[in-house]
Amino acid sequence: MTSAGELLQLVRTGQANTRKALQAHSGLSRSTLTARLEQLQTAGLLAEGGQEDSTGGRPARQLRFDDGHAVVLAASIDTTHAEAAVTDLAGRVLARRAGELRVADGPEPVLDRIAEWFEALRAEAGRPVCGVGVSVPGPVEPGRARVTQPPIMPGWDGYPIDAHLGARFGAPVLVDNDANLMALGVHRARHPDAAALVVVKVSTGIGAGLVLGGEVYRGVDGGAGDIGHIRLPGYPEAQCLCGSHGCLAAVAGGGALAARLTELGLPTASGSGVRDRIAAGEPAAVRLAEVAGRQVGEVLATLVCVVNPGVVVIAGDLAEPHFVAGVREVLYRRALPRATQNLRVEIGGRGEGMAVAGAVAMVVDAVFAPAAVDRRLA
Repeated sequence: MTSAGELLQLVRTGQANTRKALQAHSGLSRSTLTARLEQLQTAGLLAEGGQEDSTGGRPARQLRFDDGHAVVLAASIDTTHAEAAVTDLAGRVLARRAGELRVADGPEPVLDRIAEWFEALRAEAGRPVCGVGVSVPGPVEPGRARVTQPPIMPGWDGYPIDAHLGARFGAPVLVDNDANLMALGVHRARHPDAAALVVVKVSTGIGAGLVLGGEVYRGVDGGAGDIGHIRLPGYPEAQCLCGSHGCLAAVAGGGALAARLTELGLPTASGSGVRDRIAAGEPAAVRLAEVAGRQVGEVLATLVCVVNPGVVVIAGDLAEPHFVAGVREVLYRRALPRATQNLRVEIGGRGEGMAVAGAVAMVVDAVFAPAAVDRRLA
């Protein structure tokens, strides 16, 4: 029998937004349906108002998920900067903070700074917090708010991010890899009908997030999409932060390109610096970006043949026309025509807001899942 939480899910996802439609979906009697809807309305989760167009008879009143009754705190932590936002449950940003923040400084100082931003944002919003979502530039084991063996996050391995933030805000804390959440954010905002979508983040490191059938695909232990550690032949001297040699990130990532520019007498500290040099028209930076794009395209050709996505979005510090032109050049040449005939490759820019949007969607999906709602109502 359809529960109150399942009824809310039907409304929240747009599958039904009137009592008549809910009754048709659920098969509940009118009295049972009314009782469960009253539970949801009393809890502040469901609102009723407005009228549906009618072809005859009394117009049906529309039901909607009350996306303003609480807020989500979401943060995206990158290698050298971070952003945080408070949003309503539909993902609309109510207030935002951003600034330089080095993930290499370790979990406690970084999370303390994020918590300070959250405190200010929560005060601005003036509404209860239903959940906290955090994006990090490292692998996260599914179902646990902890990073596992992150190559570019010293001191974070196994650190209890949920415990650090949860007690302070009295809400569940969910954590995921940045590429995963960027992919989820892009899928929900731009391509909700895409059966398969890939976001490739190219910054200091390289990673991919996969959304298949509307859900983030994380693999058995959170390692899906970790393309930055696929080894390329012919680069034995390229040592990766993971300890291996010849990894894609060590050859074509922003950190690798910055090091090469520095060797050429053009001091560059990061992928962001590489992008600045490209924007300034520095020939060496443009050339390196084009070559790096081709190298990423080689790896993506295999991924595209395996996953057959409809959309690939390139985002991050190196997501600019020269780099993406290199990706397209090799990807469309190496992948099977059947795998690319309906493929769109898009430039996602630096990806500002993408991971935050994905973090919000992750929290809302978890906090308002049918089973979670039914537990609260009980």
